Amino acid sequence: MRLLVVDDDPIVCKSLKTILEADPDILVAGICYDANEAIKLYDSILPDILLMDIRMKELNGLDAAQMILNTHKEAKILFLTTFSDTEYIIKALKIGAKGFILKQHFESIISALRAVMQGQRVFGDEIVTKIPELLAKEIAKDFSVYNLSEKEIQILKLIAEGFSNKEIAEILHFSDGTVRNYISVILEKLNQRDRTQLVAFYYRN
Repeated sequence: MRLLVVDDDPIVCKSLKTILEADPDILVAGICYDANEAIKLYDSILPDILLMDIRMKELNGLDAAQMILNTHKEAKILFLTTFSDTEYIIKALKIGAKGFILKQHFESIISALRAVMQGQRVFGDEIVTKIPELLAKEIAKDFSVYNLSEKEIQILKLIAEGFSNKEIAEILHFSDGTVRNYISVILEKLNQRDRTQLVAFYYRN
């Protein structure tokens, strides 16, 4: 597999090249030290996988990846970084990155690269454990623009998952009437007519 390795630390790049090319199936076809150069070099060498850091001067790796994916929909991008910031993980998932692993787990890089080549997505254990919580927070953030409370978002999610009013009442320890009142408020806030429209709205957003 042919790789493009991008990191703003030349020592890291050269070390990665040495480690990776110890595997006979791997060729580091290009190295660069900033994200703007990475975009140009990607177009030039069209690697099988782009292995890239996130925090770099001027343009960061996430934004560079988005630009590359806008032009090369099939691009396989694996982030290798020291930081597991939640905003980075969410954006990496959203833009369609193939993986997000931490530099301190360098021993897993080659197996991660092989998995990405086979069409899999790879996220290190520390990242995987955060994903459910991050996605839940992201849903709350997305729906907050509609002025929905946390409880209203929870009820909307349960409706979308197919639970009846009675089942929702049991789950949340509410009366049936309270659930009906909540649903009426949600319908009004989202300008939807009925439960079916709420489900469609939820998955559309």
